[in-house]
Amino acid sequence: MACNGGVNDRPVGELLREWRRRRKLSQLDLAIQADVSSRHVSFVETGRTMPSSAMVLHLAEQLAVPLRERNRLLVAAGHAPVYRQTPPDDPDMTRVRAALEQLVRAHAPYPAVAVDRRWNLLLANDSFTAFLAAIDKKLLTAPINLMRLGLTPGGLAIRNLEQVRGYLLPRLARQAAASGDPALHQLYDELVAQGPVDTTPPDPADIALPIHIHHRGTDLTFLTTITTFGTAFDITLEEVAVETYLPADERTMRYFTEARGTFA
Repeated sequence: MACNGGVNDRPVGELLREWRRRRKLSQLDLAIQADVSSRHVSFVETGRTMPSSAMVLHLAEQLAVPLRERNRLLVAAGHAPVYRQTPPDDPDMTRVRAALEQLVRAHAPYPAVAVDRRWNLLLANDSFTAFLAAIDKKLLTAPINLMRLGLTPGGLAIRNLEQVRGYLLPRLARQAAASGDPALHQLYDELVAQGPVDTTPPDPADIALPIHIHHRGTDLTFLTTITTFGTAFDITLEEVAVETYLPADERTMRYFTEARGTFA
């Protein structure tokens, strides 16, 4: 089992206070939510009370702390971590990877990928891989990052890039704040530095933000969905997401259905 950050050099109370503030809750808010006294929350945060493992997990649940960070909280409080981080070559993860591959392939003929918590590409079906042929080779150095592919010059030929940046970058900022992952903060800073973020409100007539990609001389339009494992107890599994691209118009649907079997 592994914890973020290796050796903990910060007390559990300080870490919990940081998560509480990140969630914009007062001590009273958290106490009411967790059904404990605000005095107890205060004592835990100031180090006057060392919480039991059950209390650490209870407070972490109320604060929606990611599993990786829950282990860190447990270790900081002097307890053993309880959430596994399964190595990729473990038999259990092999079965999960096989299921992910099946899910990604089953979305054919439309594009689909699996990514980790930092948007690094884990799996892609042939329809998505076909997009990579026209991408700047510098962006294809491992680990290939889906956010960089979409928002960096030389990446995917997104025709409504300003709109997509205006949607994805605030979302990435929220993800970085919610997870506390410094790598996501760095990714956000890198991408936001490439240009202004469009703050134009969405068209009220739209049901979702379409992504327009120019590919092989054809303008394709997609809507995207994100699927995660909602009941995961394993760190590795919790941090995996599958993104699927759905055709948003007849032309895009026809392009892929007529080209079925030609992507490789």
